[in-house]
Amino acid sequence: MAVNEAERRAMTRALELATLGPRGINPQVGAVILSPDGSVLAEGWHRGAGTPHAEVDALAKLAPGAARGATAVVTLEPCNHTGRTGPCAVALIEAGVARVVYALDDPGAVSGGGADRLRAAGVSVEAGEQADAALRVIDGWLRSQRLGRPHVTVKWAQSLDGRAAASDGSSQWITGPEARADVHRRRAEADAIVVGTGTLLADDPALTARDGDELYAAQPVPVVIGTRPIPDDAAIRRHPHTALAYETHDVRAVLADLRERGIQTVFVEGGPTLASAFLAAGLADRVLAYIAPVLLGGPRLAVTDIGVPSIDAARRLAVEEWVPLGADLLAIAHPDTTRPEGSH
Repeated sequence: MAVNEAERRAMTRALELATLGPRGINPQVGAVILSPDGSVLAEGWHRGAGTPHAEVDALAKLAPGAARGATAVVTLEPCNHTGRTGPCAVALIEAGVARVVYALDDPGAVSGGGADRLRAAGVSVEAGEQADAALRVIDGWLRSQRLGRPHVTVKWAQSLDGRAAASDGSSQWITGPEARADVHRRRAEADAIVVGTGTLLADDPALTARDGDELYAAQPVPVVIGTRPIPDDAAIRRHPHTALAYETHDVRAVLADLRERGIQTVFVEGGPTLASAFLAAGLADRVLAYIAPVLLGGPRLAVTDIGVPSIDAARRLAVEEWVPLGADLLAIAHPDTTRPEGSH
C-alpha cells in the first residue's frame, strides 16, 4: 500500500516536531496519529532520555480506544525494547493502530525490529517515507551510535607551506573572510566546540558561531581541555552556554563524558597541539583544512607529532571535496579505510 498524501503531510509535520526535542543520547523523533480519513488526531515528540517516546507521547493525548484503526506516522522505526520506557511497537499494537508509516530503520541491535513486531501483529507497515529528510535530523545521533562516542571534526587553518602561525605566534588572519564565514557556519552545526588552554590563553576566543555580527540561533557548547585555569575575564565566560572544562590531556575520556552529556558532534579547533592529539589518537572522523595562498615559514606547524615515525605509518585520508572559498581552499577529508596505512 503506497503512502498517501495525508501521510506525506503528516511525515513533514512529524519531522518538524522531532526538532523540538533535545539533541542527546536518544534520537530526536516526532510522531503524528491520523484517523482513517486522514485527519490529525494527535501529535507527539521525544523530550529527552527517560521521557515517553514520540509515539507514546502522541497516544497519551487520546482517549482510550481513540487510536483504533488509526495510522501512526513516525520519523524513526518504533522501538522494540524495554529500557526506561516500554516498547513503542507494543504500545501501538495495544492501542489498536492499523498502520504505521516511518522514515528510517532503527539501527540499534536491541531497539531495532519494531517493524517486524508490528507486522507480526497484523499492522500494515510502510518504511522509507522522506528518509533523507529524517536522516538530516538525526545524522549526528546515528554517527555517535555507530562510533560509541561523539563524531569528531578536526579543523585547522594553514599557510600553503603548512604553518598555523608566523614565527612570532601571530595567526589572525591566515585565511580570508569567506573561509572564516564557512568556519562559523560549521561551528553552528556542531553540538560542542573544543579548544585547548593554550589557544584559550593566547587568543581569548569567544567560541561562538556568528553570521556576520549576529549570533547563529544554534550555538555549540564551549569545551576547554588542559590543566591551566580559565581566566575570570575570558571571552568564553560570556558565551551563551557555560563552558565545560577538563583538566586532563586524555581526549578519549573527554569524549566519553561529552557523550554522557548528550553531545553528538564535536568541532575541534584548538590549535596544533590539540588537533594533533585527536589525530594521533585516531579520533578525527573528519578533517577540515583551510589552506591560504601565503608562505610563513618558521617552526609553527599546523600539525605536530601524530605518532607517524615513517612513511609506512602515514595516516591516509580520502578527500571528500575541495571547496574554493575566496582566495583560499578548503580540503574536506576523512580517514581512508580502503587503503592500509603506508600504502602508495
